[in-house]
Amino acid sequence: MRARELKAFCLEFNDVVEEFPFGEETSVFKVAGKMFALSALDGDPLTVNLKCDPDLAVQLRAEHPAIVPGYHMNKRHWNTVTVADLPDTLVRELIEDSYDLVVAGLPKAVRLRLDRA
Repeated sequence: MRARELKAFCLEFNDVVEEFPFGEETSVFKVAGKMFALSALDGDPLTVNLKCDPDLAVQLRAEHPAIVPGYHMNKRHWNTVTVADLPDTLVRELIEDSYDLVVAGLPKAVRLRLDRA
């Protein structure tokens, strides 16, 4: 997966925006104002920080050397994923899981609005 594909995939989800609160080199993808993915899209190697269930995060890190505790993030809930070292399907699943986790934590009224979008 290349940077433009990662960006396009993140933007496919309902109500997602790309913002740059940490500088123009770092893309932050948010749903309803909450971050679910963070990446320096011009980074080499391309990495993305993604939210993850804590138990699954530990399992993924044990199974994949390309998945490590989230850089500059709460390491219990965030992973840093080196994109090129994993199959695209797995990267997409991890992004979708991150989005779903963030949406699940939103107030019910916001979740219902997202379901209708």
